[in-house]
Amino acid sequence: MQKKYTYDERFENIDFTLKEFPLGDYEQCHFINCNFNGVDISNCNFSDCIFKGCNLSVAKINKTILQNVEFNACKMIGFNLETCNSFALKVKFINCILNESSFYQSPLSKTYFKSCIMHNIDLSFADLSNSFLENCDLKDSIFDQTILEKANLTTAYNFNINPTENKVINASFSKENLHGLLNQFKIKIQ
Repeated sequence: MQKKYTYDERFENIDFTLKEFPLGDYEQCHFINCNFNGVDISNCNFSDCIFKGCNLSVAKINKTILQNVEFNACKMIGFNLETCNSFALKVKFINCILNESSFYQSPLSKTYFKSCIMHNIDLSFADLSNSFLENCDLKDSIFDQTILEKANLTTAYNFNINPTENKVINASFSKENLHGLLNQFKIKIQ
């Protein structure tokens, strides 16, 4: 099947669970209120695209390229970023629900997360250096050998990060969320 090239198009209110999503390269496209729930968008290339109000839960993104892609107010439960093509991976998440997703070993340096619900996400071995997690709820998310150097988590909350098992040099935290760094030491913070 030959890939289709699509430039500067707007896709709005399309349910791709009912209509096949064409394999292709998408540049500067907008996907507004579209349903990709469980849809296979593997091997597609998205460059300078915006997904707004879309449902991308358990969408298949094997070898998909996400280059300068913004997800805004999207439902992305079970989104396995680890399976996409890591070459030139650059994404932004604003007001998204990312629960039960996997970012295992994902190169997410300088990634911006704003007001996201990120419950039970696997961030093991991910590179989040220089990233900003603004007002994000990280309840039960897994940090194991995660690179958080120079990351900003000053307004993030509900996280549990062991500083002896993750790289946190020059990461920013607030006094209010320090307990998320010290839980494993069984000390009382007053």
